[in-house]
Amino acid sequence: MLLRVRVTLPDRPGTLGQVARTLGVSGADIVQVVVLERLGGRAVDDFTVVWPGAARVERLLAGLAAIPGVRVDGVWRAIGAPTTTGQDAELLAQVAANPADGVATLVDAVPGLLAADWAVAAVVPMDWASRTGGGTATVGHASWRAPQPPPLPEVTPLRARELTGADGSHYAIAPFGRNGLVLVVAREHTEPLTAAAFHSTEVDRLAQLVRAGAVILGDRLDLVGAPSVTSVT
Repeated sequence: MLLRVRVTLPDRPGTLGQVARTLGVSGADIVQVVVLERLGGRAVDDFTVVWPGAARVERLLAGLAAIPGVRVDGVWRAIGAPTTTGQDAELLAQVAANPADGVATLVDAVPGLLAADWAVAAVVPMDWASRTGGGTATVGHASWRAPQPPPLPEVTPLRARELTGADGSHYAIAPFGRNGLVLVVAREHTEPLTAAAFHSTEVDRLAQLVRAGAVILGDRLDLVGAPSVTSVT
């Protein structure tokens, strides 16, 4: 199976090599490395690895923890193939080519791009601020792995951000800027694996996709979550 391993490590020569060697000794086959952040002498890297299903992840965690200065931020199952250059543009091209299914296309594709479990397009009432406890979101579209009903977090106020639910699941949320529509992406908390929170670069990526999708789809966003009309003859 594919695993995503996120580590924070000292940004100095040799440390990345130690992490890579430890992954290999533990049985992981590295297929991709993405640098999420380099700041203040520290780096945050995402490794996508092929992991033998029968192997215990505890061995991997112990090996990484033994490297001086290395912290494991999360290990979780990756859905789909590793991300490649141009996937975001290809997704937006698909949205533009078939705008009638544009929101559903975004919802189905985003979990694979962000190594998440599921996503939904949710509509938040426009008067959420005046309601006690905030508004209650309704689901317009859900990806194929989304639970029914999806356990949505508090998605207001409408701004792009990440948050963690009471059960330890992580969410990234980005508004379309129209009709109270937001895209919610989730990484579920499942033992023994523990997913990392969405990094700021991942939230920014989601926000950019949503903003571009909103420009492409325009008035069609107003139809998401609207009651269907059945003609009577």
